Amino acid sequence: MAATRRRASASRGLQAGRTGLEGVREPGPARRPYTRRDLEVIYRALIEAYGPQQWWPTAAEDGPEQWFEICLGAILVQNTAWRGAASALANLRGADAMMPEAILDLPEPVLGELLRPSGYFNAKARKVRAFCAAVLDAGGIDLLLAGGADEVRARLLALWGVGPETADAMTLYAGRKPTFVVDAYAYRLFERLGRPPGKRDYDTYRTYFLGKLGDDVWTLNQWHALIVRHGQQTCRRTAPQCEAGVLEPRCEFARGGPGRRGRPE
Repeated sequence: MAATRRRASASRGLQAGRTGLEGVREPGPARRPYTRRDLEVIYRALIEAYGPQQWWPTAAEDGPEQWFEICLGAILVQNTAWRGAASALANLRGADAMMPEAILDLPEPVLGELLRPSGYFNAKARKVRAFCAAVLDAGGIDLLLAGGADEVRARLLALWGVGPETADAMTLYAGRKPTFVVDAYAYRLFERLGRPPGKRDYDTYRTYFLGKLGDDVWTLNQWHALIVRHGQQTCRRTAPQCEAGVLEPRCEFARGGPGRRGRPE
């Protein structure tokens, strides 16, 4: 579990918030989205700049306990930074409540207090309890995550409190099944590059990435993690570090393109 926690802490920021382009009516003039080869070039540049990320446990540490913790983290990180979700997980661990049965045994107000660091803690207590009940109804986290990627994702989306981003995070990182997690960092990056796959819409981006990147779970894991890392460190919502950006030669925003006109960054 210690190794699990170390890797989990590296995945802060699953939920990115606003993109930094909300004041821009359109992301820029319509241009064709990147080809598969274009994306391979971007991927290599990000890997060279930041190194492999590999969020969450390795196969040697894989098991139901880790899968369940990852799913809890995916719920707790909704609308907050990872450090808040990590603190809430630490509270659950300290209360010896890292199993569905133990969590459901806690009175909801007590659970809410344990989850307070993650924000929206009363709502998240209800979501966590609903998820724990679903795990038990399914016969265990392994059965909840059993099946093909589309089947697992649809099953998770049917749960109260689980939206597309959370379902994809659970499917990819806990279920180890091919899907793509779309967040504000992805919108920001590809709009600033000037080559978005279409409108700022979850399914549009997810379908595009899956069509271009294929179904290798390791690669999908890396892609999402690298986009988040780049968004946190370089392509920030405010005061972006364009001059330090490994993608600057490709970035319309860095060159003062349409997305940057009239903006203070």
